[in-house]
Amino acid sequence: MDIPDTAQRILAGERRALARAITLVESGRDDHRKLAAALLDELKGSGRQALRIGLSGTPGVGKSTFIETFGCFLTGKGLKVAVLAVDPSSVRSGGSILGDKTRMDRLSRDANAFIRPSPSQSQLGGVARRSREAVALCEAAGFDVVLIETVGVGQSETMVAEMADLFVLLLAPAGGDELQGVKRGIMEIADLILVNKADGDLKPAATRTRADYAGALRLLRKRPQDPDGFPKAMTVSALEDEGIQNAWDEMTALTDWRRDAGHFDSRRAAQARFWFEEEVRQSLLSRLRREPIKGALETLARQVETGQATPSAAAVELMQTYLGG
Repeated sequence: MDIPDTAQRILAGERRALARAITLVESGRDDHRKLAAALLDELKGSGRQALRIGLSGTPGVGKSTFIETFGCFLTGKGLKVAVLAVDPSSVRSGGSILGDKTRMDRLSRDANAFIRPSPSQSQLGGVARRSREAVALCEAAGFDVVLIETVGVGQSETMVAEMADLFVLLLAPAGGDELQGVKRGIMEIADLILVNKADGDLKPAATRTRADYAGALRLLRKRPQDPDGFPKAMTVSALEDEGIQNAWDEMTALTDWRRDAGHFDSRRAAQARFWFEEEVRQSLLSRLRREPIKGALETLARQVETGQATPSAAAVELMQTYLGG
C-alpha cells in the first residue's frame, strides 16, 4: 500500500480508500500494524474533528432502527455521518455476522453516510480494539459525526467512553423493577439516556421508564463535565421519528458547553493517554504469545496445574526471566 497516496485519497473523502484503510488498521499482522501506524501518522495533522457519539443498549432495544433514523436526520441537515457498528464475535469460531448494513437499508444508500461493521474480536469493552483508529480515519475523511455502536450493555463496556465525546444509552420501555437490570457502571458514564419505542401502546410505559431513570440519575454524584440538568433521560421513537430533534439539540448543547468550559479538549487528551497505555498493555501481552516466552509460559502453566508451583511464584519467575522484574 502506498501510504502517502492512500492518505491523500482519504483526505479527499474517497470511500474505497477509507474502507481499505479501516481493514488495514483492524489487521493483527505485524507488517499491517506498521503500515497502519505510518498511515495514521500521515493523517494526524489533518486538523479535522468529528463529534464522536458512543451508543449502547441491550439487544432488541432498537439500536439499528435508532441509528438509521438518527443518521438520516443528520444527513438531512447536511452533515456527513459515519457509523462504526461492532458485531459480537463467536468465542468458539471467532466469526461475526456483520449484518448491520442489511438492517440499515435506507442509511446505507445515503450518499452522506458510511457504515462499517466490525467484529468485536472478543473485546470485553464491546468495542473492537481498533475502533479508535477507525474513528480517526473517519475524522480525516471529513465526517462530521461518528456513531460508535457497541455490543450489548454491561460494566465491562465502559471502554466506549474512552473514545467518544458523548455516550448515549438506549433503553426499551419497562417496569420499575427493570431499573435494577442496568448496571451502575454503565449509568455513571451515560451523558444521555434515551428510552426508545415511545409510540403506540408502549408510550405510557416509556414515559414511566423515563421518569424512573431521571430519578435514578439525580441520585448519582454530579460530574465536573456536566452542566445543570445533565445527564438526563428522554423518550424517543425511532419508528415514528419522534424526539430525534430534541435528542440532537441536547447533544449539541452539552457538547458546546463542554467546549466552552474546556472539558472537551481535556477529555480528548486524557483519552489519548488512556489508549497509549492500553497499546503498551496489549503489546506486552502479544509478547507473551511469542517464543521463547510462549513455551516458558506453557511449561510454568503445567507446573501450576500439577501443584508444583503457585500461580504467584510462577508469574514472578516468568517476569524476572524475560521482562527483568
